[in-house]
Amino acid sequence: MNAEVTPNPSEWGEAEEVVSHEYFEHELTPLERTAPSLRVRSLPLGPVRLTRIGWGAAVAIHSEHPGAYAVNIPMSGQITCDDGMVSGVGTASVFRPDTSAAVQRWTDDCEIVGVKLERDYLQREMARILGRPDLQLPSQVDLTTEQGRSWMTLLRSIVEQLKADETLWSNPLVAEQLSGALTSSFILAVMPEDADPTGGARPRIIKRVLDRLHSDPAQPWTSADMAELAGVSVRRLQEGFREYLGVCPRDYLLDLRLERIHEELACGDPAVVSVTDVALKWGITHTGRFAAAYKRKYGVSPSTTLRG
Repeated sequence: MNAEVTPNPSEWGEAEEVVSHEYFEHELTPLERTAPSLRVRSLPLGPVRLTRIGWGAAVAIHSEHPGAYAVNIPMSGQITCDDGMVSGVGTASVFRPDTSAAVQRWTDDCEIVGVKLERDYLQREMARILGRPDLQLPSQVDLTTEQGRSWMTLLRSIVEQLKADETLWSNPLVAEQLSGALTSSFILAVMPEDADPTGGARPRIIKRVLDRLHSDPAQPWTSADMAELAGVSVRRLQEGFREYLGVCPRDYLLDLRLERIHEELACGDPAVVSVTDVALKWGITHTGRFAAAYKRKYGVSPSTTLRG
């Protein structure tokens, strides 16, 4: 995760300033008499920011997380809060915005991926996905569940994709799609089933979504966008697609985009057309998965189609 490279400070005061800039303003207290060995990489994706942080020593941190929710995911070591909550590998601590949180004590081997979600954005997405703007995220999340593991797989995939091609994260269209996918899947992974009050998605509602997808498949559609169009929750939309079409909305949209890309590559001039440009034009942001999906569908690579 190296979209934004930060300096390597030799003093704790400097280390506090670096992390405050890249993640959240906070008060830092080193718990060991040693110099910091700070490791920070930050990746801004519109209303979402991913930051990997390791202090290289045991520290205590206090923050009010101004303006945004914080989801702190230990990749090694553990964090113990003064309110008794302990988070290690496989769990995540969630902190509400503009609220004085309990002091967090990091072990010397602790390294996290922090997900910063702007307050208004997350609350709006929760209202769109669950139909319940009054709900609150839990203070701790189990990432060893099937839904939790699925979200972590998506998170790692996005980080690896952006590491491989750092020009992608600076594209506003890509940032919007990735932040939407991360946020929607996170909400669905951590909120209980009974938080979803809406009824099932009927065929007429599914058709409304299909009509819009076919008219503009390149739009940076998220599951929340489709659910809002249908007037149901994301869960109900997914159930409706599987019941009536046999696939989830994301896979249906990918297949539709593959068809449009195939048509354009088949009649394109390889001297002036590139596979990447055509894929991005039709809303593809994960080029590795796209190539694999294209070959499964058409039996050849996109570049083979382009070359005729």
